[in-house]
Amino acid sequence: MSDIVNDVLKKYTVQLQLHPLRTKAITAAVLAGCSDAIAQKISGARKLQLRRVLLFMLYGFAYSGPFGHFLHKLMDKLFKGKKGNETVAKKVILEQLTSSPWNNFFFMMYYGLVIEGRPWVLVKNKVRQDYPSVQLTAWKFWPIVGWVNYQYMPMQFRVVFHSFVAACWAVFLNLKARSVALKKA
Repeated sequence: MSDIVNDVLKKYTVQLQLHPLRTKAITAAVLAGCSDAIAQKISGARKLQLRRVLLFMLYGFAYSGPFGHFLHKLMDKLFKGKKGNETVAKKVILEQLTSSPWNNFFFMMYYGLVIEGRPWVLVKNKVRQDYPSVQLTAWKFWPIVGWVNYQYMPMQFRVVFHSFVAACWAVFLNLKARSVALKKA
């Protein structure tokens, strides 16, 4: 079994080196789709809603994978050659003050408008109501992830690591968005 895992990991690493953006986008898509399937099952869905899974995959492929790819490239340019705890702390703070609020806002808008197909007014009100608590929760969770990512992950694996953790975070956001939607239905 370990030979199979090692072989898959080697092939994946080669793809990351040859086609980094494509590989990260596909990885984010697969993980986003899995996160929705898990959230659907946790929330008691009897039948998997394939359309939702595909829309989550689209989000991962078109947005979160590429966004992470370019974010980490930018961070490396901004802090070129700098290492150590102070640099890691600066990266985490910068990420939490810029991309974290944007990503949570964008996810909530995408979820309401695209995945649920709700009208703009309802989505805007829902985001206005829930965004502060989602972002505060994110600031309790993501700085730790960011620290581990910048401190211990090699550059080529940062988006993959982030995408994996983001899949777990998406289950939380998905269940939060869904539970509120069900209460109002």
